Order: sequence, then structure tokens, then C-alpha cells
Amino acid sequence: MSKQIVIVHGSFGNSRENWFPWLADELRRLGHSVIVPDFPTPQQQSLKNWLEVFDEKVAKLTKDTILVGHSLGAGFILRVLERTRQPIGATFLVSAFLGSLGLPEFDEVNADFVNAPVAWKRVTENAGIVRVFAGDNDPYVPIEKGAFIANHFGVSLTVVKGGGHINASAGFNAFPQLLREMTSCCLS
Repeated sequence: MSKQIVIVHGSFGNSRENWFPWLADELRRLGHSVIVPDFPTPQQQSLKNWLEVFDEKVAKLTKDTILVGHSLGAGFILRVLERTRQPIGATFLVSAFLGSLGLPEFDEVNADFVNAPVAWKRVTENAGIVRVFAGDNDPYVPIEKGAFIANHFGVSLTVVKGGGHINASAGFNAFPQLLREMTSCCLS
């Protein structure tokens, strides 16, 4: 059965970087519908503006929707899950965080997304199957941030040894571990 998969980039990012194009191509090859929106960043980066783009690009969430977020994209997905009334099939969060990172350039544009309390009960009810990935040497996001989010979902944190921020700078133009995890739990 075909799934609708939405991949969400982070601050200062876009749909054409890191492992996003590779993952989108692999998932399309498997017969799934993949949406990789470009969100305004860093200019006009706000939760309101990102939600508007999301609503425009993603028709609706269903039990056959899978959300994949990287960095701030993971925090944004938590906000999407707070407001939806429809539980989805699965949620994959990579280099995820909430709260400030102690990096002024990022903390300023991310605040709208990650500083307010999360409605965890609603988020966990809507998230479906959840996996959280973190590099053990991420230069931006301390591993404890990912562990905090995984803990709220009641899942184990998947630690990527030497993964850094699990982005192109860390050698991740592809992310086979993520694809394997998606395939084994959610794509049939």
C-alpha cells in the first residue's frame, strides 16, 4: 500500500540537501508518494509561516502518512502532531531537539518552534510508530536532547556512531539506516 511521506528540513536548510533527495528517490522507487517542501529560513522563519507552507503542500494527514524531520524539522513535526485530529502511521525524528541549543544564530530563529511546552499526550496519540535518531558527536544538538524526546515517546534513542548532525557535512548524503528502519516497520 502506498504511503504519503513528508520530509521536513531544518533551519537554514532546504529540500535539496543532506539525505533528503536520496531518501525521496528511494521511497518513490518503492511506490510511495513523497513531499519535500521548502520552508522559509532563516528569513520569515516562524511556526506560523511553516504551518502555512505545510498546509499548502500536504493535502491532509491520514493513517498512511509518515512524517520525517531533521533538526528543527523534528521540532516542527511535534507542532504538527499537536494540532492534527488525525493520527498518522509513523514519525521519524533525526537530530531532534527542543529548547535552546546555546547557539544564538539558531536559537533566535528556532525559538517559535521549540521553546513552548509540548502537548505530549496529544503528540504521542497522533504520532503512530516513532523512531528517534541522534549522532553521538553532534556539534549542534547534544545527544540528551534526542534522548529527552525519545523518552517522552517511550522509545529507545537510536544512536548513530560518528553521525555528527546526520547531515551532508557529516557524510550523510544517504541514510540507509533510516530507510531500513522505515521499511521494516512501516512501508508494507
